[in-house]
Amino acid sequence: MRRVNYGAFYLCIVMAGLCISWTDLAIDMSYETQAMQILRKQILQQAEWAMQQQPLTVTAAQSTRSSGGKHDFFSEGDYWWPDPADPDGPYIQKDGMTNPENFVAHRKAMIRFSQIVGALASAYRLTKDEKYVMHALEHLKAWFVNPETLMNPNLLYAQAIKGRFTGRGIGIIDTIHLMEVAQGVLVMESATVFPSDLRKYIKAWFTDYLQWLTHHPYGKDEMNAENNHGTCWTMQVASFARLVGDEQLLEFCRERYKTVLLPNQMAQNGSFPRELKRTKPYGYSLFNLDAMVMLCQIASDTSDNLWDFQLVDGRSIKKGMAFMYPYIKDKRSWPYAKDVMYWDNWPVAQPALLFCAQAFKEGNWFVTWTQLDHAPKVEEVVRNLPIRNPVIWFR
Repeated sequence: MRRVNYGAFYLCIVMAGLCISWTDLAIDMSYETQAMQILRKQILQQAEWAMQQQPLTVTAAQSTRSSGGKHDFFSEGDYWWPDPADPDGPYIQKDGMTNPENFVAHRKAMIRFSQIVGALASAYRLTKDEKYVMHALEHLKAWFVNPETLMNPNLLYAQAIKGRFTGRGIGIIDTIHLMEVAQGVLVMESATVFPSDLRKYIKAWFTDYLQWLTHHPYGKDEMNAENNHGTCWTMQVASFARLVGDEQLLEFCRERYKTVLLPNQMAQNGSFPRELKRTKPYGYSLFNLDAMVMLCQIASDTSDNLWDFQLVDGRSIKKGMAFMYPYIKDKRSWPYAKDVMYWDNWPVAQPALLFCAQAFKEGNWFVTWTQLDHAPKVEEVVRNLPIRNPVIWFR
């Protein structure tokens, strides 16, 4: 029987705009293989860009509003603005409305770091060319080892609010962009050019950060957040724990998903009511679903498969994806309020679509993922897309 190149065939389907059910095709490739074929050109282009980039860490820019030092990450609450009645006084909140004057240099540097390492690790996984690893090492050294440029392993000064807080637990969400760095290390660490001592230093940094995340009051506050912040805390802890081999923390994250996140955040219909109440209900619903899906992808193992877990009333991650899928496929059918900002920029190629398609063999979810933007450029979208290099996350 002649084999068909389904990667190329599927691309022809998308380009032609034909409506063909994936379940009608005799697929002989895994979703991982198909995703790699679809993204290959983009990955190699992004890696070529990454190879030209020099390290840039938190030490490259400082804000006079930061209470921290040169090596401390600093960011400001997105939705906080000067008070027109008291311009020099404490900021006031405008939920959903991002203040363009906030200090974002450290956040941008971390996102850039994530993009670089994610691109290089993806290219290495595709090609096994260790030149990508060699260049990634320079960035990893700058952030985690070099005493002149490293970042301190805490977020004491993240999402500060002028006149109110020098930092907040809510700022921990900023380090979701270190997840693809951690995963990139896992993908690349077996390369012959990856020094064992550097691996040790990097894992020591993440071990210290995990200690801070799980013991500092900011970390505990974020862990107990009842919306996407609590989800993202657990997702991050699982990602970093997997890098350093902390099985106890991984088990904690699994139990938290099953006993706290899913039962307290998901409604019977699969929606996330706390996200729907926000001024950006569509974007926040996508974001929280992506985070829960990635937690399942990261923390599941052969003895505790979160993909298969469901509450006694039937709520599960599959139900969450099934609720959101029609509105990803056709946003015009969204029955709730439109987001006050960036409504036109969502959805993109949400990782929830890809990994749920793989877990549940849902071909239509996969096809929809293929048809969406895999390289968004809008800063707000990039900031709220925790996973941009999916090929390094397949297990």
